[in-house]
Amino acid sequence: MRIDILSVQPKLLESPLQHSIMKRAQEKELLNVFVHDLRDWGLGKYRKLDDYQFGGGAGMVMMVEPIANALDEFIAARKYDDIIYVTPDGDTLNQSTCNELSLKENIIILCGHYKGIDERIREHYITREISIGDFVLSGGELPAAILVDSIGRLLPGVLNDETSALFDSFQDNLLAPPVYTRPSEFRGWKVPDILLSGNFKKIEEWRFDQSLKRTRKRRPDLLNEKDL
Repeated sequence: MRIDILSVQPKLLESPLQHSIMKRAQEKELLNVFVHDLRDWGLGKYRKLDDYQFGGGAGMVMMVEPIANALDEFIAARKYDDIIYVTPDGDTLNQSTCNELSLKENIIILCGHYKGIDERIREHYITREISIGDFVLSGGELPAAILVDSIGRLLPGVLNDETSALFDSFQDNLLAPPVYTRPSEFRGWKVPDILLSGNFKKIEEWRFDQSLKRTRKRRPDLLNEKDL
């Protein structure tokens, strides 16, 4: 999979994408992430990217021309499955969306900044708008990093145990069950006996029951009425 990220502040993306699982994914060439500085398409001597908004009001707006020129260049080079704008008023990111996007081949992520981007980019280029929550950040770089991580870890071969992602929270609309490791007893706090039994059928039943209970308690909105 190839992901191209367009950003006004590309250095903000260096650390999240160059360590841990995302680093391994790129070293294995299972995921190729390219971060591009939008100022390379900026206008004039000072590579201008923003201007005052028509109609007045506080805050600068990212101009249509630099973004359009950048996107045109990428689109001419290869076919993209999605051009994503990360924005607070987009569709809230969930595991289903991550699963879907992990099946794509080429994606562009556009990071907003300032007051946002000229609406004409959204109308004529953007195919999907994604939010990571009902709050506002200084720019789209952190949401872009979250999006890349949530997609990249699902690619076959990225995780050491590929079945691990299948049991994450929000797969099948359930929260993950409790997990434990050694020692089996610490300060009198014991690991549930079932997990030490070796009966894997019973263990899976216990895990499903725990997931259901945890979801009912913490996120009942994820469940159908029959599961409440």
